[in-house]
Amino acid sequence: MTSEPRTSGTTGTIDVLVVDDDFMVAKVHRAFVERVDSFRVVGVAGTGAQAVAAADALRPDLVLLDLHLPDVFGLDVIPRLRSAGHDCDVMVVSAAREAETVRGAVRHGVVDYLLKPFESEELRARLERYADRRGRLLGTVVRSQADVDRVLAGAAGGATPVAALPKGMSVETAELVERALRETDGTLSASECAALTGVSRVSARRYLEHFHTVGRVEVSLRYGVAGRPERRYRFRGPAALRPGGEARA
Repeated sequence: MTSEPRTSGTTGTIDVLVVDDDFMVAKVHRAFVERVDSFRVVGVAGTGAQAVAAADALRPDLVLLDLHLPDVFGLDVIPRLRSAGHDCDVMVVSAAREAETVRGAVRHGVVDYLLKPFESEELRARLERYADRRGRLLGTVVRSQADVDRVLAGAAGGATPVAALPKGMSVETAELVERALRETDGTLSASECAALTGVSRVSARRYLEHFHTVGRVEVSLRYGVAGRPERRYRFRGPAALRPGGEARA
């Protein structure tokens, strides 16, 4: 097991423990993680026992967990972490493709499941999505059902839950609209959202208003020279990232 001292009080940094029995693979994964802004690797473990010991010593926020470990099946590490009092998130990074293994990972509450081999940009995208989701969850104050729904949506990966969509709405279109909101520099009108997603203006406004109802977007009014004010929509979450990791203002 390799580790480095953890600086207490570091803000905005997500500490990662890499668990893989292949030293060279772990080294590559470490390099991949450290290319992503706000992430740092605080330790590397090669067995399940080392992973639990490293979690005790380093208190990581996220564990990148291989499943084929020499002493224990990787998923069995997760209940050991919980029994030891660790609430760190776990992302599986494995070549295991069996459906039952993937279902088992979901039952254990992993935040993502990435199949080996993969490119660094694939891991980057998942880490950035995780950081976005984590930031929204940590910043949530529950005052109403809409806040509860927003927490559940974040825990499910950021997409709008099927159960939260009114009749006639599709998950696919909801994801398109949400992506457009996330990637904008500021606010969107229904017309602008329609142009970005390829849906009609009426449909875009319906999804935007639904997101407003459940607390996922904020609405502001822009007053023109004449006529009714234009409704503008902004996603309630961390600023979107430009390609390359720079946060938008």
